[in-house]
Amino acid sequence: MTPLRREWPRTIMRSRRSMSLLPRCLVLAAAALALGPGALRAELVVFEDGRVVKVASYRVHGDDLEIGLPGGGSTSVAMSRVERIVDDEVLATVAEVREASPPAAASIAYDLGYQPHRKPLFGTPYDGVIEAAAKRYNVDAALVSALIRAESNFEPRAVSRKGARGLMQLMPATARRLDVRRPFDPGSNVKGGVRYLRELLERFDSRPELVLAAYNAGEGAVESYQGVPPYRETVGYVKRILSWWKPAVASALASTAPAAHPPPLPSVR
Repeated sequence: MTPLRREWPRTIMRSRRSMSLLPRCLVLAAAALALGPGALRAELVVFEDGRVVKVASYRVHGDDLEIGLPGGGSTSVAMSRVERIVDDEVLATVAEVREASPPAAASIAYDLGYQPHRKPLFGTPYDGVIEAAAKRYNVDAALVSALIRAESNFEPRAVSRKGARGLMQLMPATARRLDVRRPFDPGSNVKGGVRYLRELLERFDSRPELVLAAYNAGEGAVESYQGVPPYRETVGYVKRILSWWKPAVASALASTAPAAHPPPLPSVR
Protein backbone atom coordinates (compact mmCIF):
# COMPACT_ATOMS: atom_id res chain seq x y z
CA MET A 1 0.00 0.00 0.00
CA THR A 2 3.06 2.28 0.09
CA PRO A 3 2.56 3.58 -3.48
CA LEU A 4 -0.91 4.81 -2.51
CA ARG A 5 0.52 6.86 0.34
CA ARG A 6 3.00 8.55 -2.01
CA GLU A 7 0.43 9.36 -4.70
CA TRP A 8 -2.44 10.46 -2.44
CA PRO A 9 -0.94 12.05 0.67
CA ARG A 10 -4.04 14.18 1.25
CA THR A 11 -6.82 11.83 0.23
CA ILE A 12 -6.35 8.96 2.66
CA MET A 13 -8.50 9.46 5.74
CA ARG A 14 -8.00 8.05 9.17
CA SER A 15 -9.01 4.52 10.13
CA ARG A 16 -12.67 3.80 10.74
CA ARG A 17 -11.63 2.92 14.27
CA SER A 18 -10.94 6.60 14.94
CA MET A 19 -13.69 9.12 15.64
CA SER A 20 -11.39 11.99 14.67
CA LEU A 21 -12.99 11.80 11.20
CA LEU A 22 -16.29 13.17 12.54
CA PRO A 23 -15.68 16.95 12.25
CA ARG A 24 -14.45 16.70 8.65
CA CYS A 25 -17.36 14.47 7.66
CA LEU A 26 -19.90 16.83 9.18
CA VAL A 27 -18.35 19.80 7.39
CA LEU A 28 -18.46 17.96 4.06
CA ALA A 29 -22.05 16.91 4.63
CA ALA A 30 -23.18 20.40 5.59
CA ALA A 31 -21.46 21.95 2.58
CA ALA A 32 -22.89 19.42 0.14
CA LEU A 33 -26.42 19.64 1.48
CA ALA A 34 -26.29 23.42 1.34
CA LEU A 35 -25.11 23.45 -2.28
CA GLY A 36 -27.62 20.84 -3.39
CA PRO A 37 -27.35 17.62 -5.44
CA GLY A 38 -24.14 17.24 -7.39
CA ALA A 39 -22.11 19.46 -5.05
CA LEU A 40 -19.87 16.60 -3.99
CA ARG A 41 -19.75 13.51 -6.14
CA ALA A 42 -17.10 10.88 -5.63
CA GLU A 43 -16.41 7.23 -5.10
CA LEU A 44 -15.03 6.09 -1.77
CA VAL A 45 -12.84 2.98 -1.69
CA VAL A 46 -12.68 1.44 1.79
CA PHE A 47 -9.70 -0.83 2.38
CA GLU A 48 -9.67 -3.80 4.75
CA ASP A 49 -7.42 -1.94 7.19
CA GLY A 50 -10.07 0.78 7.57
CA ARG A 51 -8.54 3.48 5.39
CA VAL A 52 -10.85 5.37 3.05
CA VAL A 53 -9.71 6.84 -0.27
CA LYS A 54 -11.69 9.24 -2.44
CA VAL A 55 -11.17 8.39 -6.11
CA ALA A 56 -12.24 9.81 -9.45
CA SER A 57 -13.28 6.44 -10.92
CA TYR A 58 -12.82 2.71 -10.60
CA ARG A 59 -13.08 -0.45 -12.67
CA VAL A 60 -12.87 -4.10 -11.66
CA HIS A 61 -10.54 -6.26 -13.76
CA GLY A 62 -10.86 -9.81 -12.44
CA ASP A 63 -9.01 -9.88 -9.13
CA ASP A 64 -7.70 -6.31 -9.45
CA LEU A 65 -9.29 -2.89 -8.99
CA GLU A 66 -8.14 -0.09 -11.29
CA ILE A 67 -8.49 3.23 -9.49
CA GLY A 68 -8.62 6.55 -11.35
CA LEU A 69 -6.64 9.23 -9.50
CA PRO A 70 -8.26 12.62 -8.83
CA GLY A 71 -5.33 14.42 -10.49
CA GLY A 72 -5.19 12.10 -13.49
CA GLY A 73 -3.67 8.70 -14.14
CA SER A 74 -4.54 5.46 -12.41
CA THR A 75 -3.18 2.64 -10.28
CA SER A 76 -4.27 -0.91 -9.47
CA VAL A 77 -4.77 -2.70 -6.17
CA ALA A 78 -5.82 -6.25 -5.37
CA MET A 79 -9.57 -6.69 -4.85
CA SER A 80 -8.75 -8.84 -1.84
CA ARG A 81 -7.66 -5.64 -0.04
CA VAL A 82 -10.88 -3.73 -0.77
CA GLU A 83 -13.70 -4.05 1.75
CA ARG A 84 -16.28 -1.96 -0.10
CA ILE A 85 -16.86 0.84 -2.60
CA VAL A 86 -19.48 3.50 -1.91
CA ASP A 87 -20.95 5.75 -4.60
CA ASP A 88 -22.39 9.24 -4.40
CA GLU A 89 -20.75 10.78 -1.37
CA VAL A 90 -22.96 13.34 0.36
CA LEU A 91 -25.76 13.68 -2.20
CA ALA A 92 -28.91 12.91 -0.24
CA THR A 93 -31.11 15.75 0.97
CA VAL A 94 -31.66 16.49 4.64
CA ALA A 95 -35.23 15.16 4.34
CA GLU A 96 -34.06 11.88 2.81
CA VAL A 97 -31.48 11.32 5.52
CA ARG A 98 -33.96 12.06 8.30
CA GLU A 99 -36.46 9.69 6.72
CA ALA A 100 -33.95 6.84 6.60
CA SER A 101 -32.48 7.60 10.03
CA PRO A 102 -35.31 8.35 12.48
CA PRO A 103 -34.82 10.67 15.46
CA ALA A 104 -33.12 9.19 18.50
CA ALA A 105 -36.48 8.71 20.22
CA ALA A 106 -37.69 6.40 17.43
CA SER A 107 -34.32 4.89 16.48
CA ILE A 108 -34.09 2.38 19.30
CA ALA A 109 -33.03 -1.21 19.66
CA TYR A 110 -35.46 -3.69 18.14
CA ASP A 111 -35.70 -7.44 18.38
CA LEU A 112 -33.67 -8.52 15.36
CA GLY A 113 -32.97 -11.99 16.70
CA TYR A 114 -34.24 -15.19 15.14
CA GLN A 115 -37.94 -15.85 15.68
CA PRO A 116 -39.50 -19.06 14.24
CA HIS A 117 -42.69 -17.23 13.22
CA ARG A 118 -40.79 -14.55 11.24
CA LYS A 119 -40.04 -16.43 8.03
CA PRO A 120 -37.99 -15.43 4.97
CA LEU A 121 -39.99 -13.22 2.63
CA PHE A 122 -40.81 -13.64 -1.07
CA GLY A 123 -40.97 -17.47 -1.21
CA THR A 124 -37.67 -18.19 -2.99
CA PRO A 125 -35.72 -21.46 -3.41
CA TYR A 126 -33.23 -20.11 -0.85
CA ASP A 127 -35.65 -19.82 2.07
CA GLY A 128 -34.22 -22.95 3.68
CA VAL A 129 -30.66 -21.63 3.40
CA ILE A 130 -31.72 -18.28 4.86
CA GLU A 131 -33.64 -19.92 7.69
CA ALA A 132 -30.70 -22.14 8.65
CA ALA A 133 -28.17 -19.30 8.70
CA ALA A 134 -30.55 -16.97 10.52
CA LYS A 135 -31.19 -19.55 13.22
CA ARG A 136 -27.47 -20.35 13.58
CA TYR A 137 -26.46 -16.72 14.11
CA ASN A 138 -29.67 -15.54 15.81
CA VAL A 139 -30.69 -13.02 13.13
CA ASP A 140 -34.19 -12.21 11.90
CA ALA A 141 -34.78 -14.32 8.77
CA ALA A 142 -37.21 -11.80 7.28
CA LEU A 143 -34.57 -9.07 7.46
CA VAL A 144 -31.97 -11.34 5.85
CA SER A 145 -34.26 -12.12 2.93
CA ALA A 146 -35.12 -8.43 2.40
CA LEU A 147 -31.41 -7.58 2.36
CA ILE A 148 -30.69 -10.33 -0.18
CA ARG A 149 -33.42 -9.01 -2.45
CA ALA A 150 -31.82 -5.56 -2.37
CA GLU A 151 -28.31 -6.92 -2.87
CA SER A 152 -28.70 -9.54 -5.61
CA ASN A 153 -32.42 -10.14 -6.19
CA PHE A 154 -31.70 -13.78 -5.28
CA GLU A 155 -29.19 -14.36 -8.09
CA PRO A 156 -26.50 -16.62 -6.56
CA ARG A 157 -23.89 -15.85 -9.23
CA ALA A 158 -24.41 -12.10 -9.25
CA VAL A 159 -21.27 -9.97 -9.56
CA SER A 160 -21.64 -6.22 -9.13
CA ARG A 161 -19.54 -3.65 -10.98
CA LYS A 162 -17.81 -3.11 -7.63
CA GLY A 163 -16.74 -6.75 -7.46
CA ALA A 164 -19.24 -7.92 -4.80
CA ARG A 165 -20.32 -11.52 -5.26
CA GLY A 166 -23.17 -13.90 -4.59
CA LEU A 167 -26.54 -13.64 -2.90
CA MET A 168 -25.40 -11.29 -0.15
CA GLN A 169 -22.88 -9.49 -2.39
CA LEU A 170 -19.76 -10.06 -0.31
CA MET A 171 -16.62 -8.20 -1.34
CA PRO A 172 -13.54 -10.44 -1.61
CA ALA A 173 -11.90 -8.94 1.49
CA THR A 174 -15.07 -9.40 3.55
CA ALA A 175 -15.53 -12.95 2.28
CA ARG A 176 -11.96 -13.78 3.24
CA ARG A 177 -12.39 -12.35 6.74
CA LEU A 178 -15.58 -14.38 7.19
CA ASP A 179 -13.91 -17.52 5.80
CA VAL A 180 -16.27 -17.69 2.82
CA ARG A 181 -14.23 -19.70 0.34
CA ARG A 182 -17.03 -20.30 -2.17
CA PRO A 183 -18.79 -16.94 -2.60
CA PHE A 184 -21.11 -18.26 -5.32
CA ASP A 185 -22.31 -21.17 -3.22
CA PRO A 186 -25.64 -20.04 -1.68
CA GLY A 187 -25.10 -21.80 1.64
CA SER A 188 -21.57 -20.49 2.12
CA ASN A 189 -22.39 -16.97 0.96
CA VAL A 190 -25.51 -16.58 3.10
CA LYS A 191 -23.81 -18.04 6.15
CA GLY A 192 -21.00 -15.51 5.82
CA GLY A 193 -23.34 -12.60 5.18
CA VAL A 194 -25.59 -13.45 8.13
CA ARG A 195 -22.55 -13.84 10.36
CA TYR A 196 -21.55 -10.30 9.33
CA LEU A 197 -25.08 -9.09 10.10
CA ARG A 198 -24.77 -10.58 13.60
CA GLU A 199 -21.57 -8.55 14.10
CA LEU A 200 -23.38 -5.40 12.99
CA LEU A 201 -26.38 -6.09 15.25
CA GLU A 202 -24.06 -6.23 18.23
CA ARG A 203 -22.08 -3.16 17.17
CA PHE A 204 -25.13 -0.98 16.51
CA ASP A 205 -27.42 -2.23 19.29
CA SER A 206 -29.93 -3.92 16.94
CA ARG A 207 -31.05 -0.63 15.37
CA PRO A 208 -32.26 -1.75 11.92
CA GLU A 209 -31.51 1.41 9.95
CA LEU A 210 -27.95 1.60 11.30
CA VAL A 211 -27.27 -2.10 10.72
CA LEU A 212 -28.41 -1.84 7.10
CA ALA A 213 -26.49 1.39 6.49
CA ALA A 214 -23.33 -0.23 7.87
CA TYR A 215 -23.79 -3.28 5.62
CA ASN A 216 -23.94 -0.94 2.63
CA ALA A 217 -21.55 1.90 3.49
CA GLY A 218 -19.40 0.51 6.28
CA GLU A 219 -19.29 0.76 10.03
CA GLY A 220 -16.93 3.72 9.96
CA ALA A 221 -19.31 5.84 7.88
CA VAL A 222 -22.23 5.16 10.23
CA GLU A 223 -20.14 6.02 13.29
CA SER A 224 -18.69 9.14 11.69
CA TYR A 225 -22.10 10.54 10.73
CA GLN A 226 -23.75 9.19 13.90
CA GLY A 227 -26.56 7.76 11.79
CA VAL A 228 -27.32 6.78 8.20
CA PRO A 229 -24.62 8.46 6.04
CA PRO A 230 -25.99 11.03 3.56
CA TYR A 231 -25.00 8.96 0.54
CA ARG A 232 -27.88 8.69 -1.92
CA GLU A 233 -27.13 5.02 -2.54
CA THR A 234 -27.16 4.18 1.17
CA VAL A 235 -30.27 6.22 2.01
CA GLY A 236 -32.23 4.53 -0.79
CA TYR A 237 -30.89 1.12 0.21
CA VAL A 238 -32.06 1.48 3.82
CA LYS A 239 -35.49 2.79 2.86
CA ARG A 240 -36.04 0.03 0.29
CA ILE A 241 -35.21 -2.83 2.68
CA LEU A 242 -37.26 -1.40 5.53
CA SER A 243 -40.23 -0.96 3.18
CA TRP A 244 -40.24 -4.74 2.60
CA TRP A 245 -39.33 -5.78 6.12
CA LYS A 246 -41.52 -3.49 8.24
CA PRO A 247 -44.94 -4.72 6.98
CA ALA A 248 -43.87 -8.34 7.30
CA VAL A 249 -42.71 -7.94 10.90
CA ALA A 250 -45.78 -5.89 11.84
CA SER A 251 -48.00 -8.69 10.48
CA ALA A 252 -46.03 -11.33 12.39
CA LEU A 253 -46.35 -9.35 15.62
CA ALA A 254 -50.08 -8.99 15.12
CA SER A 255 -50.50 -12.75 14.64
CA THR A 256 -48.69 -13.68 17.86
CA ALA A 257 -49.41 -13.04 21.50
CA PRO A 258 -48.96 -9.31 22.06
CA ALA A 259 -45.90 -8.27 24.00
CA ALA A 260 -46.05 -5.42 26.44
CA HIS A 261 -45.63 -2.32 24.28
CA PRO A 262 -43.13 -3.58 21.66
CA PRO A 263 -40.75 -0.90 20.34
CA PRO A 264 -41.87 1.00 17.22
CA LEU A 265 -40.52 -0.06 13.88
CA PRO A 266 -38.27 2.36 11.95
CA SER A 267 -40.09 5.05 10.00
CA VAL A 268 -40.44 4.47 6.26
CA ARG A 269 -42.42 6.63 3.83
